[in-house]
Amino acid sequence: MADRTINFSAGPCTLPLEVLEEAQSEFVDYHGAGMSLIEMSHRGAHYDAVHQEALQLTREVAGLPDDFEVLFVQGGASLQFAMAPMNLLATGESAAFAVTGAWAEKAVEDAGHHGDAYVAWDGSDEGYARTPSAGDLDLRDGTRYLHVCTNETIGGIRFPEIPQVDVPLVGDVSSEFLSRPLPWDRFDLVFGGVQKNLGPAGMAVVFVRKSVLESGNRDLAAYLRYDVHASKESLYNTPPVFTIWMTGKVLKWMQAQGGLAAIEAAAERKAALVYDVIDGSDGYFRSPVDAGHRSVMNVVWRLPSEDLEAQFLKEASAHGMSGLKGHRSVGGLRASIYNAMPESGVQALADLMRDFADRHPA
Repeated sequence: MADRTINFSAGPCTLPLEVLEEAQSEFVDYHGAGMSLIEMSHRGAHYDAVHQEALQLTREVAGLPDDFEVLFVQGGASLQFAMAPMNLLATGESAAFAVTGAWAEKAVEDAGHHGDAYVAWDGSDEGYARTPSAGDLDLRDGTRYLHVCTNETIGGIRFPEIPQVDVPLVGDVSSEFLSRPLPWDRFDLVFGGVQKNLGPAGMAVVFVRKSVLESGNRDLAAYLRYDVHASKESLYNTPPVFTIWMTGKVLKWMQAQGGLAAIEAAAERKAALVYDVIDGSDGYFRSPVDAGHRSVMNVVWRLPSEDLEAQFLKEASAHGMSGLKGHRSVGGLRASIYNAMPESGVQALADLMRDFADRHPA
């Protein structure tokens, strides 16, 4: 479809066209059943095959070790801000947080309702322009885990390397979900909302170490317990069928692209197209992020004035691009270049940026 919008939205994300077309072909009559998958019982054979395949594909694409479980949990990543401390923290233990932007701020605030949560590093004084190194983190005795948001969607920063510290990590990877390999030995828990890279909104994928399931807090309502979801293979209640179905299709598409190594290489290559324009513009375009900590999923930048930013957005829209306005809390511009964004779309953006700077000098 040559007239499809080039969607740079921060989420829900752009999805592979071939995945959308495949789903379209199956939607009304799924595999000759006379009904769509989303009308069927989630206990039936058709959906069970979809569900089990999606769980297995998630494990394969992520390169997940055997001592982790994969969970599909409704509520998105924001629910995990509560579920993580509720399940992991025992009496006398604390959760540490590296506050690298808006989503880490929300996570520490929510965790404070369910246990002792403290800030081990705060980047607000630096304008959230970088992430901390392991040596920057002030971890207290009795710390059960360190929460890190590996990529901040709003601020456009990421951890270039996942920190190695003396406590396990809990990782919010929502806006870079399955875009690069993770050092699984450092984590007890990893989660992310699927709407940033894997599928439609409606759930989080949670990777949880089996030892956490064995030792976690059980004095919780059943749906809030990781061990309950694991014991029921994420079928404790009616799952988000459509989201899981589409996520499975995207995961198969990722495998066909060459898996995580190919996805990571493509992400670096696509982001470089925009960063090269920013860095080569003699200050016309400005990135507020330290170069070594720039996100490859969410590229943020400013122009010389807000009037020029508004004009750029108008011209981008005329060129079939959407979702480029920066978050309301920070302004500016943002291009979310998720896994399914074709390189041609990013090249079109880079070309427009160069042309705009030539036609609208500061």
